[in-house]
Amino acid sequence: MTPTHFAFSSTFFLGLAGLAFHRTHLLSALLCLEGMMLSLFIALSLWTLQLDSTNFSTSPMILLAFSACEASAGLALLVATARTHGTDRLQSLNLLQC
Repeated sequence: MTPTHFAFSSTFFLGLAGLAFHRTHLLSALLCLEGMMLSLFIALSLWTLQLDSTNFSTSPMILLAFSACEASAGLALLVATARTHGTDRLQSLNLLQC
C-alpha cells in the first residue's frame, strides 16, 4: 500500500470512526460525513489521474455535486432541528414525538 492510499483510507476510516463513536451533536456527525466525502473525492480524483483515461473523468465531479447536495440537506435539517428542539444534541431527539 502506497503512502497516498494509506493517507486517504485512514482519512476515510477516521471520519467513519468519528461518526460511529462521537455522535453527541448533529453538527459533528455532519462534519464527519463531509470529511468522508472529501476523502472519497480526492481518492477518486487521483485514481482517474493515475488511469489516464477520460472515461472516468466526470465521476469526481458527480461525487462532488452529490456531496454538496448532502451538505445542504444536512444543514437544512440542522437548522430545522435547532428551531424545533432548541438544540442539536442527538440524545434529545425522539422520533416518536414528531
